[in-house]
Amino acid sequence: MAEPPVTEPVPEPAPEAAPVAEPEPAPATAPVAKRPRGRTALLVLAAAVLGIAGGTAVGYDVQAGRAPTSLPALSQPGLAYPAKALPPDEAPDPLPASQDRRVRTDGDLRKLVIGRPAGWSDDDSSLLDLSDGWVAPDVYARSSYEKEGSMYEYFLECDIRRVAGAAWKRGQYRTAEIHLVQFGSGTVQGAQDFVEGQLAYMPGSEIGAGNIGDAIKGSGNGRYYLYEVDRKPGYLPSYHARATVYRGDIAADIHLYDTVPISKKDIRTLAERQLERL
Repeated sequence: MAEPPVTEPVPEPAPEAAPVAEPEPAPATAPVAKRPRGRTALLVLAAAVLGIAGGTAVGYDVQAGRAPTSLPALSQPGLAYPAKALPPDEAPDPLPASQDRRVRTDGDLRKLVIGRPAGWSDDDSSLLDLSDGWVAPDVYARSSYEKEGSMYEYFLECDIRRVAGAAWKRGQYRTAEIHLVQFGSGTVQGAQDFVEGQLAYMPGSEIGAGNIGDAIKGSGNGRYYLYEVDRKPGYLPSYHARATVYRGDIAADIHLYDTVPISKKDIRTLAERQLERL
């Protein structure tokens, strides 16, 4: 009798693993409201403005309630110096004319123009009418500067006072013109402003001399220049030299013209003589 076949035991299925619980997400943080920037500063500023306005209003109210205060008299005795006049034997002597510049500059301005050098004669052909030694400011601006209108307006703004001058000639073509321009003694330093304005454009070649020039010895503010020769077809060459300087309220402007070269010595000598006269 055959034995029944041996059957292998069937393994029991493994128990299923329990599902792992996923961690719950953390609750979202509620947003925090931010404090507006500058709010405190605006409050402080508003308080300050209100405080100033309130203080001003109170001040006006207090001032309006007060009795008006009388002003001091314009003329008050005792402000003069010295309080008492000195005896005649103790009063100082007035300055001599050699030391008191106002005595000279307030006099006849024509006397401060240097005398005509030897070998020169009066130039009656000058564009300026210098027969009496005076030049009207408008005539001086019109005959001496290209932008005559602007220059005359400038002179009026600087309180021009008067212009004295002289015109000479030597030989056939050499001529010289000297002008003393005096300004009023107001808030504007007219002579200084005028000379410094002229010196400022002189180094330019368009309307100036095209060089920095040389200092007038002993002046501290004046210079003299030699221009480049001006050549035009059909005409003789034109040479030009200029010097300008000021002393106090007087500006001196000197010009030399010729058809041959002008030396530095020629213009420097006239400038130094005129400066010494001032």
